[in-house]
Amino acid sequence: MLKDMKSYAHLKPGQKGTMRLVKEYGKALLCVRYRYDEVRDVKLKTVEIIVDEKPMQRPRFRDGDMVPVSVAFDETELRELLKNIRARWEPQIKMWFAPYRLIRGTPLEDRIAAV
Repeated sequence: MLKDMKSYAHLKPGQKGTMRLVKEYGKALLCVRYRYDEVRDVKLKTVEIIVDEKPMQRPRFRDGDMVPVSVAFDETELRELLKNIRARWEPQIKMWFAPYRLIRGTPLEDRIAAV
């Protein structure tokens, strides 16, 4: 159905032809489109509104970043895993450093420390 329609006007909120919709939808209104459906020979007015807003969840680290990983001395399995991926131990701060790409998706990812 949508592929058969031609859009002949795209209006932003506040422009002539959108005032009633601005009153109805307020700040949620993004745009108003006027379309023509050649198959059914009708004109349509459509609105695009915001229905949900959330902050973006961007990855904190890139694959090449060296990230600090906190593992206690008695957690031998995790320490062995770090050694296997050739993580570097920093004795001054008592923290392991490993490339993020090697710990992404492993139990070590939950151990990334804020430094």
